[in-house]
Amino acid sequence: MEEVSRQRRRFLAKIIALLVGLPLLWRYLVPAGAGKGKVLVRARKSDVPERGALVFREERVALVRSAGDIYGLSLVCTHLGCTVNVTADRLSCPCHGSEFDRFGKVMKGPATAPLKRLKLELRGDDIEVMEG
Repeated sequence: MEEVSRQRRRFLAKIIALLVGLPLLWRYLVPAGAGKGKVLVRARKSDVPERGALVFREERVALVRSAGDIYGLSLVCTHLGCTVNVTADRLSCPCHGSEFDRFGKVMKGPATAPLKRLKLELRGDDIEVMEG
């Protein structure tokens, strides 16, 4: 009976040590600022043309408006990382010919993955495109 009691105490001590140690382990495994996205670009909603795109070439970001919705797309080609060009009806990679529709979906390879959708935060009439 005492052996079972000792095993139970050891088990509880290990559980408590694990619960106490997890926050410390988390602090060292997760980089500082993780989860807090950096603002890549800011724009006014009114600057994004209807059925068009507002392109930030240096940041490799496009704000696209389609049917009243605004979304952000990364302009980094998922094939080899070239910057895609934005036209009226598609996005195309000048390096290897991949083509994407206005939602970032692959229409023609060699790219096999869609363009990354970026997180947007609305602040009044302003849109902030967040990293990560």
